[in-house]
Amino acid sequence: MSAPVNTATRRRARFHELEVAEVRPLTAESIEVTFAVPPELQGDYDYLPGQYVALRAHVDGREVRRSYSICRPPSSAGSPGSGTELSIAIKRDLGGLFSVWAHENLKAGDRVDVMSPEGTFTSNLPDLDGAHLAGIAAGSGITPMMSLAASVLAASPTARFTLVYTNRATQDVMFLEELADLKDRYPARLALHHVLSREQRAAPLLSGRIDAQKLDAILDKLVHPASVTEWFLCGPFELVTLCRDTLARRGVPAGDIRFELFTTDADEPRVDRGRPVDVRPGDETRTVEFTLDGLSSTVQSPVAANEAILDAALRVRGDVPFACAGGVCGTCRARLVEGDVRMTQNFALEPDEIERGYVLTCQSHPTTDRVVVDYDV
Repeated sequence: MSAPVNTATRRRARFHELEVAEVRPLTAESIEVTFAVPPELQGDYDYLPGQYVALRAHVDGREVRRSYSICRPPSSAGSPGSGTELSIAIKRDLGGLFSVWAHENLKAGDRVDVMSPEGTFTSNLPDLDGAHLAGIAAGSGITPMMSLAASVLAASPTARFTLVYTNRATQDVMFLEELADLKDRYPARLALHHVLSREQRAAPLLSGRIDAQKLDAILDKLVHPASVTEWFLCGPFELVTLCRDTLARRGVPAGDIRFELFTTDADEPRVDRGRPVDVRPGDETRTVEFTLDGLSSTVQSPVAANEAILDAALRVRGDVPFACAGGVCGTCRARLVEGDVRMTQNFALEPDEIERGYVLTCQSHPTTDRVVVDYDV
């Protein structure tokens, strides 16, 4: 019987400065960046297939954070006690502040702040024997799939993985050679389907953009939902939403679908995190209390400022965890202990996490006079 893939427990994410070991071109617009993890930090950077790390750097005079999925399986790590490596892929986005900076500046020997791994885009299966996992990815959405597919196929001799990967053209396919190698290693258990939107392929089904009609055809002919144990979706919002809705319509339970969105640097997040806020006499305020690393802090947030909990907390503690600040990654996750909040959007928390009281503090606005959250739970 194979060991389960998902065996780690959630821990507090922290930044450590890591050295860039290698920067390797993947395509004309994407690179793989490998960080060396020293032996003393190896435990901090243990990770599950499908998880991500956040990077922090100062670009054009301000702090910028971006999240990137880990693209190599944990089994590719170095031997115990000798340190290990961690690899991510960065695709250059037109006008993207961080991605352009990384492409033009990162080189071996540089040191970058890297947060310890986070994320729930991982398998929930207790046993992979006989399991059939399927993934649909677009563009850089392949990054977590690389780690997931390789890990699943290595974990059990009877596990299968089907991957539908869509790009514009062959030259845009990230990890093209690595995917071919993986297919050669597991020819009977890995089904790999490249769909190219701007390049004609021999099979009409694999040519053109994935819309509702093409997705239905793919599910009818390439990967039948009834045969799949667990689904993984990663890409832009429109594609992920289309896939989720279509799978739900075909009777796939929501609990069997894992999804992760990626955003582009072109959609710049707000840069006023922890901005100064004046509390004047007579202002109506909300009291925000939070626990982080065993220490409790309190801050008053004016109702008129419409602050998210994260913004308010950063005004008194700069080490409050966050990465995307857009409701996508889940790094700022905390448990609501007291009070009520309005969460403007959520693409990271699972329904069972919300039922247990977890919120994304970057998206949560207090609606009661006192709100208490715990980052340590």
